[in-house]
Amino acid sequence: MNRFRFQVLALLLMLPGIASAAATCSPLLDHRFKRLSGSETFSMCDYAGKVLLVVNTASFCGNTPQYEGLERLYQKYSGRGLVVVGFPSNDFGQQEPGSEKEIAEFCKMTYGVKFPMAAKTSVVGAAAHPFYRQLAKSTGAAPSWNFHKYLIDRSGNRVVSFDSGMQPESPAIVAKIESLLAAP
Repeated sequence: MNRFRFQVLALLLMLPGIASAAATCSPLLDHRFKRLSGSETFSMCDYAGKVLLVVNTASFCGNTPQYEGLERLYQKYSGRGLVVVGFPSNDFGQQEPGSEKEIAEFCKMTYGVKFPMAAKTSVVGAAAHPFYRQLAKSTGAAPSWNFHKYLIDRSGNRVVSFDSGMQPESPAIVAKIESLLAAP
């Protein structure tokens, strides 16, 4: 590394939060996504230290009403450190054909979704985003339909998978969320 790059890196590490965020972000979370609304991007590292419920979503699926339960979980537990992150995907049955603007309006107007949503993302197959490939590898379970759920602990290292048919507020998911929120 040349001297100039070293000096820039040293200065960046002095900025509040830069060093601690870099030190606490697991390789699993080290991915950037475009937000569903607008042109901003976000990093999953922004949620380091939180319990994450990651869900591939679709607007025209029999499971679409699960948005209600996901939003209720987000409202109930966000103050304790839960973040629900939605990933609209058109991978199953072409059930998310709309534009990002249409998806965002549908989620907000129909289900009052306030939890963070990424832009449309592929979650399976050769085109799957590397984040989703890592989730599938770490659990042995790739999404087989819309609304597959992954629950990630605060360290960003342990992941539990729940299939699409399991409702967000099911006792098994709620118990696991509560146990992860209670853990340091």
